[in-house]
Amino acid sequence: MRRPAIIAGVTVDANVAHNARVWDYWLGGRENYEVDRRVGDEIIGMFPDIVHVARADRLFLNRVVAHLAGEAGVRQFLDIGTGLPTASNTHEVAQRVAPESRIVYVDNDPLVLAHARALLVSRPEGSTDYVEADAHDPDTILHAAAKTLDFGRPVAIMLLGVLNFILDTEEAVEVVRRLLDAVPPGSYVALTHPTHELGGAANADAIRHWNRQARPPLTSRTRAEISRFLHGLDVLDPGLVTCSQWRPAPGDPRPAAVAQYAAVARKP
Repeated sequence: MRRPAIIAGVTVDANVAHNARVWDYWLGGRENYEVDRRVGDEIIGMFPDIVHVARADRLFLNRVVAHLAGEAGVRQFLDIGTGLPTASNTHEVAQRVAPESRIVYVDNDPLVLAHARALLVSRPEGSTDYVEADAHDPDTILHAAAKTLDFGRPVAIMLLGVLNFILDTEEAVEVVRRLLDAVPPGSYVALTHPTHELGGAANADAIRHWNRQARPPLTSRTRAEISRFLHGLDVLDPGLVTCSQWRPAPGDPRPAAVAQYAAVARKP
């Protein structure tokens, strides 16, 4: 068993695979440990498309942030479940379009914390901050984010691959409701969520294996269950779809579906 790693003064358990580090591995990153690569490879062996899911999810983030900062004119982003910094993070995409954009990142993984404080650096015209908090506790998130974001102006709430770690659907719905209650009309929510409706039995087997071998545990949901997160909102075209097919770049062929639903919606 490996001893806990110390990174930037933060103790990191290198003995148990963790979502942020395995996701980083699937994206081709280097901030992961042997246990993350082992579990990541086991999942790939069961469900090879998981690598396409991870990369499609990341490309979805880029397209969404570019749209919201551009055409929609949003200047504030609350990115919950940030994951490890990689290329084209939320603040980089937003501030390329609008340098004055303000971004708050939220995660509860100590390795993410160690890297985020060093790497998530804002342009001088805007601002970034990092909040160590859990998605189960929206009130703590909102209280801390209010130091950087003005909740009297529209905010884009980014919930990419995070609601699946809130295992109880009623609690997950309530978390989304609480976050949306705190932002004004004209705000947006963007989400992605794994589903067993796509990917077949191999996807379901891979999720069960993940829950035995790694942390935190996750759940998949049906399209109907995910639709509950969007109740009362104006869902942007093309609606709730596989994340690879949400507004692909003009001229690109229609991408293959991946086992991850996605949607962007506006608070009326």
